[in-house]
Amino acid sequence: MKYSMTLAGLALASTTLMAAAPALAQQKLVPEQSEITFVSKQMGVPVEGKFKKFDAQVAFDPAKLATSKIAFTVDTGSATLGVKESDAELPKATWFNVPKFPQATFQSTAIKAVGAGKYEVAGKLSIKGATQDVTVPVTLAQSGATTTATGAFAIKRLAFKIGENEWADTSMVADDVQVKFKLALTGVGKL
Repeated sequence: MKYSMTLAGLALASTTLMAAAPALAQQKLVPEQSEITFVSKQMGVPVEGKFKKFDAQVAFDPAKLATSKIAFTVDTGSATLGVKESDAELPKATWFNVPKFPQATFQSTAIKAVGAGKYEVAGKLSIKGATQDVTVPVTLAQSGATTTATGAFAIKRLAFKIGENEWADTSMVADDVQVKFKLALTGVGKL
């Protein structure tokens, strides 16, 4: 459970960072309508978790992608697997090391339209002192004044040192973590 929580938290952080980037542009995140979840496999069994606290600073204009920017922060201490014992392990040094690395961040470097409300957001994801280049697929949909950004991508937990020491064994906790997000935004222009 410990390693699964860490993986899930890492995945969620990555997803959140990526997802928020393309959908916001001088826009505002609507937290109560947004979520970031992660799924890792512990001994072959999927374990789902989520991050309860995240934020985004976005300047997104679908007509001006070259100047659009997305920055995302996820409070690593807000990761939960919904099990008290597992949740108590996630903030520890082996997993997220929250006292030393309280936030995971994402900073976009490029946003590319790929058609039909779909985008690829490239950027730098930093978790637990390690930074990796990532590209996140994002789909945008509008309903009234709200734009929803959804997507999913995979990260390797060990690249971010999540689940160290005995938890680095990928037969116990898989290296791949699937991050899924749904981010509700206001202030996005017509797509």
